[in-house]
Amino acid sequence: MSERIFIGVAWPYANGSLHLGQIAGAYLPADIFARYHRTAGHEVLMVSGSDQHGTPITIKAEQEKKTPAEIAAFYQREFLDCWQKMGISFDLFTNTGTKNHAAVTQDIFLKLLEKGYLYRDTASQAYCPSCQRFLPDRYVEGVCPFCKAPGARGDQCDACGQTMNTADLIDPRCRICGAAPVFKDSEHFFLKLSEFQSQLADWVEQKNYWRPNVMNLTRRYLREGLRDRAITRDIDWGVPVPVAGYEKKRIYVWFEAVIGYLSASKQWAAEIAKDEEMWHDFWDKNNGVKSYYFIGKDNIPFHTLIWPAMLLGYGGLALPYDVPANEFLTIEGKKISTSRNWAVWLPDYLARFDPDPLRYQLSINMPESSDTDFSWRELVRRNNDELVATYGNLVNRVLTFVYRNFDGAVPQPGDLSDADKDILNKAGTSLGQTGDFLAKCSFKQAIMTVMELAREANRYLDDRAPWKTIKVDRPAAAASLYVALCLIARLKTMFYPFLPFSSQKVHEYLGFEGRVEDYGWKIQELPPGQKLREPQPLFTKLDESIIDEETARIGT
Repeated sequence: MSERIFIGVAWPYANGSLHLGQIAGAYLPADIFARYHRTAGHEVLMVSGSDQHGTPITIKAEQEKKTPAEIAAFYQREFLDCWQKMGISFDLFTNTGTKNHAAVTQDIFLKLLEKGYLYRDTASQAYCPSCQRFLPDRYVEGVCPFCKAPGARGDQCDACGQTMNTADLIDPRCRICGAAPVFKDSEHFFLKLSEFQSQLADWVEQKNYWRPNVMNLTRRYLREGLRDRAITRDIDWGVPVPVAGYEKKRIYVWFEAVIGYLSASKQWAAEIAKDEEMWHDFWDKNNGVKSYYFIGKDNIPFHTLIWPAMLLGYGGLALPYDVPANEFLTIEGKKISTSRNWAVWLPDYLARFDPDPLRYQLSINMPESSDTDFSWRELVRRNNDELVATYGNLVNRVLTFVYRNFDGAVPQPGDLSDADKDILNKAGTSLGQTGDFLAKCSFKQAIMTVMELAREANRYLDDRAPWKTIKVDRPAAAASLYVALCLIARLKTMFYPFLPFSSQKVHEYLGFEGRVEDYGWKIQELPPGQKLREPQPLFTKLDESIIDEETARIGT
């Protein structure tokens, strides 16, 4: 039975290049999930975009003496290039600078205001006497009042994940000049988040399938009590407040950015689906849609509490079904730091290496339940020992042998032995198990299941030894090679969400037309006599010298 799946993916700030932590945290798992569901025949809409109104963009613009719009446009182009090269298959990747996004944001603002979920009040806002300007929350840093970690921002502490108001910081300092800010009262609009405390608590307790990290943090916020939050700021970069007298204020980015999921869906409907009403299919709460939000753990409360509160207040829209937030990826044992350049940057990687080995490494090492580490040594090991020696070798030796010895076509198998039938049945079971894992967002379990089948296929092939059998019993060799080809056909389907580029190559080597996902998440029949295409090696062995070379590049 077909399902309707909406996939919202975290919106990266358009102030710098993407790094592997972001890919492992949100973008790769979302793409794996989307590719699986499309292949399974479900209706899928996956959207995201660059967040062009965040404070990091204005900071970057000031550093480079450019306008925020120039910075945002540059990184929007770079993001789109990375998605194409990495195989991240968005249905739409837009940005928060569109007229459509402003209109949708203002519509939600006004509806919440009309219903009494927004109200005016004064907020104490940081003002730098040296810079002579109000400071957005991220322009202020200090000591976290909750965990006492240094370097906490005025909106959130990365160390403990606690959100806060700038005035809560201990020893606050202006990020631009280092001066101590003063606090001045300024009138703003507040979201009455406390109004939704009971309703959200009941809703959250129904989500017994959420990941423990997501549920635990969400419950913690609910236990502490939801606090109303200001949703406007005294800045000039962002979506204007649609109320007379507030022309110099803008809607705060944390409130506005999550609305991007809805505005992107409306843009997709109008520009790509060519049906302006089609967004309802993925948003009306009575349509049976399941909405998944792929984010990093630092964004959990915005997607399990604040965005649901906004949706409840607006009315009629589907709440999140699941928020499969990942933990963090470290690099060579250290926390990623963009300021210290301690990161592996995606554009740099893609300029010199193939995408599928990275997709494989990040998938089988995905930080689903705890932080995991990326190292070049492990990337090289898994590429050489698992992709090249296990899966790639299986595909290459079977297809090459068949192509040369059976006139470039799938051999006629004749009668299959019990051992032949057993391994084909095992492949069918693995296909079902992998699909179940993927549907539950258990990506590591899924890809480990697929790789184990590849190992079993190699053991089967070694046991049958068709390169020896063909000299004395050609029909027996044909049977075992046919079974091996069938296993490869199943493997390329199961690997497809993780390794789309190499899976497409195998699909074509086997003589199939079109795209892998067009054939469905099912056992794909391999007709005897089907013409094969001459195969080439799937993966390239990496020289171990790159381990030291690439590790030395980090942080320089």
